[in-house]
Amino acid sequence: MSIKDAIKQRRSIRKYQARKVTEEIVWEVLEAAGWAPSAHNAQPWRFIVLSEAHLKVELAKAMADSWVADLAKDDQTVEDSKLKVSIERFSNAPVLIVACLTLESMRKFPDEKRQGCERDLAVQSLGAALQNLLLAAYADGLGACWFSAPGFCKATVRKVLKIPITVEPQAIITMGYPDEIASVPGKKPLGEYCFLNDWGNSFS
Repeated sequence: MSIKDAIKQRRSIRKYQARKVTEEIVWEVLEAAGWAPSAHNAQPWRFIVLSEAHLKVELAKAMADSWVADLAKDDQTVEDSKLKVSIERFSNAPVLIVACLTLESMRKFPDEKRQGCERDLAVQSLGAALQNLLLAAYADGLGACWFSAPGFCKATVRKVLKIPITVEPQAIITMGYPDEIASVPGKKPLGEYCFLNDWGNSFS
């Protein structure tokens, strides 16, 4: 399979077989993530692998509680059915990979503006690592899905997993052997998001 074929054929998979994913394959996938390009080669990513059932359930329930509390601030509620789906989605996945960001190896600036730009570089670097991870999982016959839920409840995820303050939860990747065939998502034509030389010159 060519890399271009893998990019086009990979899908977000949310339902998995009960089949166990071996440690060897998990490490292969994470090693691929680590080969992603990063700003200053700082490799500002940290990954926490969860495979123990009780810990996955604890994290899923804690994140669900945070979701309920967050919406309550706007006088909104979450349907019980949606909460159940959310909890089961993370609890039942054979493997959870919590993707985190750290600025420890990034450059330090005295002003807020440049430090903010440096943080942007770190976030972009983590995104590149996660794309590598998803493609490597697909190449190994696995399904995976990228969820950004931890971004809305960082303190909760940090508390459950005892993550140090210098490391920031950003995303969760669920992973396992697929138990569904995902539909092909619609994609915008190049002319809608690519431009030549300036903003007004659409690429077609």
